[in-house]
Amino acid sequence: MPHLPWADFLTVWTILAFNIMTPGPNVLNTIVLAIGSGRAAGMGSAMGVGLGIGFWCLGTSLGLATLFAAFPVVKPVMTVVAVGLLLWFASRYARQGIDGLLALRSAEGWRPRGQEGVTMRGAFARSMAINASNPKALTTWIAVLSIFPVARAGAGDIALLCLGACALSFSIHSIYALAFSTPVAARSYLRAAPFINLGVAIFFTGFGLVLLHGALTG
Repeated sequence: MPHLPWADFLTVWTILAFNIMTPGPNVLNTIVLAIGSGRAAGMGSAMGVGLGIGFWCLGTSLGLATLFAAFPVVKPVMTVVAVGLLLWFASRYARQGIDGLLALRSAEGWRPRGQEGVTMRGAFARSMAINASNPKALTTWIAVLSIFPVARAGAGDIALLCLGACALSFSIHSIYALAFSTPVAARSYLRAAPFINLGVAIFFTGFGLVLLHGALTG
């Protein structure tokens, strides 16, 4: 059974949710599969994302827990790294948001084309492959698990954290697969993407500054 406070889990899941909802390789893959090959393929992609995120969570959490236990001095260093990554994410999302706003005038740039003929199994495998080769996933988990107290986490805590991350990823991508399975819906989402990116940039900047303040004054 988990013994860490719920706030520790909610912090990681909140950051993860904001990161998942922003347009990226996983999101766009789910959308184009849902448009071209139907909702079954979109759901296959959602399952692949959910399982892939679960593997990332398990691997990085166990690795960082071992590292912190062997070298406690690494913890404050990783906290600074987490702040840097959060601010880097914020700058990238802000730039993507601004570029997206400038590109909204170009209607041709906002017409997503679907990937036809992909089965649910094929979509699942494709999604897993994208997850495995996505550097955004690695940097994200380094950032959030530098905040999560993995050194004090037991097996139940790690299991709950990873199951929650898996369920959260699957749920958000399932919404994409079900709601954005037509070109019109996907285009509407992509038009909103710049504003989503700017909102996430503000959130990550604020969270990174709060974390930095805590590290300096703690």
